[in-house]
Amino acid sequence: MPNNLILRTVEVTADYAPLSARPLVGTVDVSTPPTNSGPVFFKAGATEEAWFLPGEFHGFVRVPLHEVFVKGTPGDTVTIIGGTH
Repeated sequence: MPNNLILRTVEVTADYAPLSARPLVGTVDVSTPPTNSGPVFFKAGATEEAWFLPGEFHGFVRVPLHEVFVKGTPGDTVTIIGGTH
């Protein structure tokens, strides 16, 4: 069961930036709003890039958000909803 609620909107930049500036592990739904102008690219560690198209969402269990990096069209956003562990 989650300990603390995570409700966060992250503004995307042209360079990779972490989903959390501090260590944070959570079970979350990550989405890219349908109003985004393009895909958002995700990378964790040495893995290949993955992307979410506008309006896409996925659930993640016990993911270290500070180790997940995103980039895309500046001004687009990523929404994170869930709880900590």
